[in-house]
Amino acid sequence: MNKDEFMNNEPEDVQGDSLQQDDQSADASHSSYKVPKIADKQTKYHLSGMYQNWFLDYASYVILERAVPDIYDGLKPVQRRILHSMKRLDDGRYNKVANIVGHTMQFHPHGDASIGDALVQLGQKDLLIDCQGNWGNILTGDGAAAPRYIEARLSKFALDTVFNPKTTEWKLSYDGRNKEPISLPVKFPLLLAQGVEGIAVGLNSKILPHNFNELLDACIAHLKGEEFELFPDFQTGGSIDVSRYNDGERGGAVKVRAKISKVDNKTLAITEIPYGSNTTKLIESIIKASEKGKIKIRKVDDNTSANVEILVHLQAGASSDKTIDALYAFTDCEISISPNCCVIHDKKPRFLRVSDMLRISCDHTMNLLELELRIQKGEMEEQLFFTSLEKIFIENRIYKDKGFEDSTTQDAVVAHIDKRLEPFKKDFIREVTREDILKLLEIKMMRITKFDSDKADEILINLEKKIKEVQYELDHLVDYTIFWYESLKNKYGKNYPRKTEIRNFETIVATKVVEANEKLYVNYEEGFIGTGLKKDEFICNCSDMDDIIIFFKDGKYKVVKVADKLFVGKNILYVNVFRKNDRRTVYNVVYKHGKTGPYYIKRFAVNGITRDKEYDVTQGAAGSKIMYFTSNPNAEAEVIRVTLKPKPRLTKLVFEKDFSDIAIKGRQSQGNILTKNEIYKIALKHKGGSTLGGREVWFDRDVLRLNYDKRGEYLGEFHSEDQILIISSKGEYYMSNFDLTNHYEKDILVIEKFHADKTWSLVLFDADQQYYYLKRFQLETTQKPQNILGENPESKLILLSDQDYPRFEVVFGGHDAHRETLVVDADEFIGVKSFKAKGKRLTTFNVEKVNELEPLRFKEPVENYTSNAQEETEEDLTGGDENGDENENGNGGPEPESSTVEVSETEKPKTSKPKKKTETSPDQDILPPVGEEISDNRKIIDEITGQMTLF
Repeated sequence: MNKDEFMNNEPEDVQGDSLQQDDQSADASHSSYKVPKIADKQTKYHLSGMYQNWFLDYASYVILERAVPDIYDGLKPVQRRILHSMKRLDDGRYNKVANIVGHTMQFHPHGDASIGDALVQLGQKDLLIDCQGNWGNILTGDGAAAPRYIEARLSKFALDTVFNPKTTEWKLSYDGRNKEPISLPVKFPLLLAQGVEGIAVGLNSKILPHNFNELLDACIAHLKGEEFELFPDFQTGGSIDVSRYNDGERGGAVKVRAKISKVDNKTLAITEIPYGSNTTKLIESIIKASEKGKIKIRKVDDNTSANVEILVHLQAGASSDKTIDALYAFTDCEISISPNCCVIHDKKPRFLRVSDMLRISCDHTMNLLELELRIQKGEMEEQLFFTSLEKIFIENRIYKDKGFEDSTTQDAVVAHIDKRLEPFKKDFIREVTREDILKLLEIKMMRITKFDSDKADEILINLEKKIKEVQYELDHLVDYTIFWYESLKNKYGKNYPRKTEIRNFETIVATKVVEANEKLYVNYEEGFIGTGLKKDEFICNCSDMDDIIIFFKDGKYKVVKVADKLFVGKNILYVNVFRKNDRRTVYNVVYKHGKTGPYYIKRFAVNGITRDKEYDVTQGAAGSKIMYFTSNPNAEAEVIRVTLKPKPRLTKLVFEKDFSDIAIKGRQSQGNILTKNEIYKIALKHKGGSTLGGREVWFDRDVLRLNYDKRGEYLGEFHSEDQILIISSKGEYYMSNFDLTNHYEKDILVIEKFHADKTWSLVLFDADQQYYYLKRFQLETTQKPQNILGENPESKLILLSDQDYPRFEVVFGGHDAHRETLVVDADEFIGVKSFKAKGKRLTTFNVEKVNELEPLRFKEPVENYTSNAQEETEEDLTGGDENGDENENGNGGPEPESSTVEVSETEKPKTSKPKKKTETSPDQDILPPVGEEISDNRKIIDEITGQMTLF
């Protein structure tokens, strides 16, 4: 409700004793209350009237006069008054900040502290104010020195773009003694360049800063009618994910990250920090995360001065890649910012998009330039008019006329001159006024005697020429505005390169990067699990964010949140950390269906279930229990030996069963019948390999991360000992495993599965010899970066080929451009040597460029008879949900051993005869059985190759 609406309501009668009235009306209903009229003199003594009047005034004042910037000049009132004061003080020299603050108080009577803070913030943005002295450090959060010690003056950019008294609207200051600008005539999108943050009554404004050059490019694009996009850029650098920026509208968000690099395997370096943070806050958040056990670090060193340098030293055994992700997940190394573009437009707060704000600013700039041109044109026309008038007055010697000399009054003189000018009036651009004639009378005799007619003509010609130029610019105002922006970019753009890298961030799952800061224990007898049961059996390391899966002997299982001590139930069979959507951990189970039912064998994965809800491995029949159980982190399939209880006519009491013959199905599947005879015991004969084969890996260049989700470039199928080769454009190479937490730099030239026998051909420019060289080599396994270009960092990688018989074309340049192109067969030119070898010089002549040609020879393919017998993909085997494929271990590192639980039974065997046909439940989610086909394939392969298969 606005102020007018309050004033239009009927007043409540207020008698002398208001307290007595309040007592009498205490029983009145709320609907009968009448709002007092603010104009009533007695209302100021009524509490509700005071709130109506004062609150609306206060809210309006804070919004319009304190916290929210104006859309046209991009400044809050205090900032505008500071710049106006600095312009009044400007003489090209530095002024003490204390003097500027005191001068500003003529327009802003809110104390020196608020003015000083606002001035320091303006100076730290490094755009409008040229600072001298200790102005603090936005990187460390250190404050500026006292105002008496630091100095400031307006920057050249501010003088060029912010001020013009001829186009400025003015108003009286708060005390009426001075004039101050209503809005400064800023001819630049200053609001978007500097950004702003303010909190008013009932609303707030948070506009992020943008890049200087990109703003000018966007203005030019808008004037040309082209589309444009704007994204934030911060002085502190770092990187930003703008996928949800939403053009700066409310509801949007951006993620900002620090720049973290690896100095070595035990040290991380933070060289850029997120916007809105500083090194002090960042280090505090890192220490806090370390104290909570989220990350494992020894110490943090802060070497920040002009540039950020925070060194994070890791504990022994901590993964540097995993720690980087943990820093993003648990510290201020990653911050989410929600922009809210609230500005004052037409004396009202409005919420706009960034693109709309830029268009308004650009159109306003064009209007200001037009106004300046019209003022300039008017001034030149006025100068042309009076110069012409003066020339006629002097050349025609009007001041020597008898009528002029005989005139006794001023009016007579004016009338005489006006009459003599009558023949020339048709050539003037405007009418001759009395003031113009009086101005002619003020010309001194010395000037008349030295009057130069030719020089006057030259001045008139130049003025006419300039007027035509200004008129042309007015007629082509859009082109003139574009030229204005281009001139600003050419003059100042080199000082403002983009500092914040725009990229897509991968989603970091906190539970996957948190350090195992707790130990999990179990009390099998009493049915408790937890991290506080120090005297009970140790299970594994875990974090305080993990989920725990528990299997019971009766076939029940559930997932619970890790706790200090938690009762889950007796008869615990197996306990471990649960990873959601882990389709590579497969459970191999043999269970008895009911008290008298058959024995089933099944393999299944638990991808995702509801926490604290109970599920069943069996079909839920009373008396069911698990006879054999193993947990296999990479879908290993063992061979078991089954011993039956003797009974009449049962000749074979012992047989073996290979779990690889059993398909991996859904967790609710019934399984296949193992036997209908009573089992005496089940024992492990020998362990087997994974039935899922290798892990298929992709590399997403947008986020520079590996993934299993088929995003980006396919690298191949990886087994536990396989490695990834990375070659950078700087000539450095190294190998890594295929852990999803690995971090890679953006200058990757080659990333692929490493093959030790692959031959590489390299053309390089040797900075020591200043010649082009060719060398061929095979890479050695190393996790430490090695340079294939040599020791000189100035050497350049020209071409890198993995062809078996590559060919290169050398094109000559300079004074050797006339020479015929040289074609080099690399295989014939040089043999395969170490990557550290210098290579062979291609030529001593000047080279313009080197191109790779299509090879003429190819290596004959070698037929490979050794292959994996099982070709089913991971999706075909798991039968689970295809959304997500995360794995606790799937990182190319050592795989944990399978957990095996054997259960024996001594009950008497039954006389039922086993059937050959496998029975299955009609409602289970089963993939086609592959066991028999795999077994047949394995026999064929063994017969042909005489070798054992991988599985």
